[in-house]
Amino acid sequence: METLEKRLIKYDRTGFENEELVSIYKAILKPRLIEEKMLILLRQGKITKWFSGWGQEGISVGAALAMNDDEYLLPMHRNLGIFTTRGIPLSRLFAQFQGKMSGFTKGRDRSFHFGTNEYKIVGMISHLGPQLGIADGIALASNLKGENKATIVFTGDGGASEGDFHESLNVASVWDLPVIFAVENNAWGLSTPSNEQFRCKQFIDKGIGYGMDAFQVDGNNILDVISTIRKIAASIRQKPRPFLLECMTFRMRGHEEASGTKYYPEGIQDEWAKKDPVTNFEKYLKEIDVLSDADIERITNEIKAEIQEGLDISFAEPAIIPNTQDEINDLFAPYKQEIIEASARKSEKRYIDAISDGLRQSMQKYDDLVIMGQDVAEYGGVFKITEGFVEEFGKGRVRNTPICESAIVGAGLGLSIAGMKAVVEMQFADFVTCGFNQIVNNLAKMHWRWGQNADVVVRMPTGAGSAAGPFHSQSNEAWFFHTPGLKVVYPAFPSDAKGLLAAAIEDPNPVMFFEHKNLYRSLREDVSDDYFTVEIGKARTVREGNEISVITYGMGVHWAIEAADKNPNISIDILDLRTLLPLDNDSIYNSVRKTGKVIVLHEDCMTGGIGGELVALINENCFQDLDAPVKRVASLDTPIPFADDLEINFLPKQRFFDALIDLANY
Repeated sequence: METLEKRLIKYDRTGFENEELVSIYKAILKPRLIEEKMLILLRQGKITKWFSGWGQEGISVGAALAMNDDEYLLPMHRNLGIFTTRGIPLSRLFAQFQGKMSGFTKGRDRSFHFGTNEYKIVGMISHLGPQLGIADGIALASNLKGENKATIVFTGDGGASEGDFHESLNVASVWDLPVIFAVENNAWGLSTPSNEQFRCKQFIDKGIGYGMDAFQVDGNNILDVISTIRKIAASIRQKPRPFLLECMTFRMRGHEEASGTKYYPEGIQDEWAKKDPVTNFEKYLKEIDVLSDADIERITNEIKAEIQEGLDISFAEPAIIPNTQDEINDLFAPYKQEIIEASARKSEKRYIDAISDGLRQSMQKYDDLVIMGQDVAEYGGVFKITEGFVEEFGKGRVRNTPICESAIVGAGLGLSIAGMKAVVEMQFADFVTCGFNQIVNNLAKMHWRWGQNADVVVRMPTGAGSAAGPFHSQSNEAWFFHTPGLKVVYPAFPSDAKGLLAAAIEDPNPVMFFEHKNLYRSLREDVSDDYFTVEIGKARTVREGNEISVITYGMGVHWAIEAADKNPNISIDILDLRTLLPLDNDSIYNSVRKTGKVIVLHEDCMTGGIGGELVALINENCFQDLDAPVKRVASLDTPIPFADDLEINFLPKQRFFDALIDLANY
């Protein structure tokens, strides 16, 4: 038997009583025994995929034991010990692995791609990194509520190359967020070794660049992991701020089992096996007479019996019978909008004033609503929509952000997970590309995947007309129109802008809220001074007509009104969609059946634009009512140019006027 002096892992049991040491042993042994069973089931074809955390259990189990039960853990692929230590019933965990209904995602996602507020766990998605921004939002909620809670989020040495790593650590540092960023440095990113992943000597060296303390711990020494995280967590509960924790370990098996480890240098696994976190801890407890061989056998048998019971329950559960309506219904958190009617007390407001008014009154209505965006605080945003908000609501709720769209959208989702609301402002809709993954893969899919709503509104100043060129003028609503799980709103009038923004904030689901920049100060209307909402998903007939339907939204509505004014001899039915997702199909079909001739108009480019979908719906549902082919009119299939004349040529306004005459004469 090895002596304590010769052991590669040096344990310090200071502060750990015998009873706790035994409970720690049980906790670290359980995921190892589950792994052994899963590898057998994988070979038998009873599960389809397995990401092994063999050799890294000390980190997962240590972290879960060190944190308080009401504090969030955000794990990754190899953190089985997080889930088992938090006490998730094994039958549910195994059902999740097998794609059964009692799993956390109802068969819609695999392995650890899920979360559960009941156990304060938020799982990952396959895109490594986004969970770091979510942790920022959860920690921000703790600060705003005065809860004095810590949050721990995991990434790997490979995943730390993602931009989300930099963005999220930087935001946490600037905002003094109580987050522990745990980097599991296991030396490999799939088959790529560390020297091809990064050139820094160690991750703790990055701490000084972010202005945060950083510690390195032997991830295979579970007592050191527990002690270190307990000290850090206790410190940041008293004084909120982030920490970087590097956990040194090794991935003993492949990235996932199918990829294998043939690329490993010969002998490296044998060397790391000597530092196995489970077997070393077991030997240590035997040497200090905390465990006997009989104890180990008894504990092992008890855990194996628990595992088998969980497997028996999950295997007995029938396969899921697909229900199409259930799949569609679960896209959004259940919500029935109750319309608050506009009062008669009105005053003239510009489009931009109406948006500011709706946002301010929503902040007054919801004291858990947070606004985040570049320059939105004292400066009031580049369009001055939030001017004066800091004075009324404080910098805690009106937050200037670094230039980091991904982390901020993620933080919005984290606030939602913690029970709050968020409005995230894109300074220009064009910049949303830098936060695209968080929107289309996290916000949009979160409720469908594991029942967590994403109570986030993303404000999108959009559109051309100000000679701002290709990076400040794009119409990109079609990118999100294609994404199930999002709602897309695009008002054309001040009253709709105020009422729909208030409605979007009320809605517990993610809403992309488009605001045409060229309407901000050019359009005025009498708008109710009091709080009110407009129905999301309901189009509005702006002009009644019986000869030609113009189906449009945003700036297109105003081009259509101008065309109607210039051509009083043509009876034009103008339908302002207002909401693009969900579409008001009934209003579209009613307009088409009334006129028999249709132009679908939008400012976005032609190819792949929303107009193509509208034409398809009309052809499929109203073909017999048509007296002419449905006409699409849109901008050119080019980027948006800068020069005035080029921009005018790019936009569809004149082509729409021409198409209207042609269709009238058809």
